Amino acid sequence: MDHQMRRCLRFTGLCFLLSATLLITNRINQQNQTKQLTQQLQEVANQTKKEEGTPLYINPPQNLEDPYWDYIAIPFLEVDFTELQRQNSDTVAWIQVPNTNIDYPVVQTSNNTYYLNHAFDHAINDAGWIFSDFRNNLQYPNNNTVIYGHGRIEGTMFGSLKNTLTKDWYDNQNNHIIQLSTPTANTLWQIFSIYTIDAESYYITTHFKNDEEYNTFLKTITNRSQYKFNTSINTMDKIITLSTCQNDYGKRIVVHAKLIKKETRS
Repeated sequence: MDHQMRRCLRFTGLCFLLSATLLITNRINQQNQTKQLTQQLQEVANQTKKEEGTPLYINPPQNLEDPYWDYIAIPFLEVDFTELQRQNSDTVAWIQVPNTNIDYPVVQTSNNTYYLNHAFDHAINDAGWIFSDFRNNLQYPNNNTVIYGHGRIEGTMFGSLKNTLTKDWYDNQNNHIIQLSTPTANTLWQIFSIYTIDAESYYITTHFKNDEEYNTFLKTITNRSQYKFNTSINTMDKIITLSTCQNDYGKRIVVHAKLIKKETRS
């Protein structure tokens, strides 16, 4: 190998090393920015657990042994949206999932791409943000309300949704509730299905032609669950779907829950 070739290879190797270093540095900086922003937003949200009021119990089952009757005793999550919406007018909700890191404001815009690489403060960030499908309206929920987030390896965004796949998480029944607060209502959602699946559009269907089609959908996603939640589900129910990437090969982690309790905010 002549001297010129060795110099070329050394230069190529140096460029590759420099590029990799810049990528790693940028990723670390974005991770730190995400964590700092999340902490700041949690502080201004003034989260409280709200037990008083006159809640509406949604589609109660006849079976008194259904876990529904235990979960409706759980208090609502309520947050102050004043500062959140001042910082970002796309803010539509706040979501919490027990024994995960999921404790974020939810945003929504006119597409499902912007918040894949923009943070809550609109800064470009590969972590993106937690966002609702543009086809949904959290004030007047569709049959299926879909919320997305990246499955970040460091556990931010929906990175800790993988916790729900573990038996330890499943065995703690206190984990089986999603708390969602919006500017107009506080809600509880009872989890009934958790699974992994190759990327597809079926489970993120938001509108259905009729009850028969919706009933087939509910049966399909319930039967996919890797755990049995002993939860009744029918076409009178509204559901919420959390979706994230499990890996870089298109696999998804999916969590479905049904609305069981609601309180209109004054």
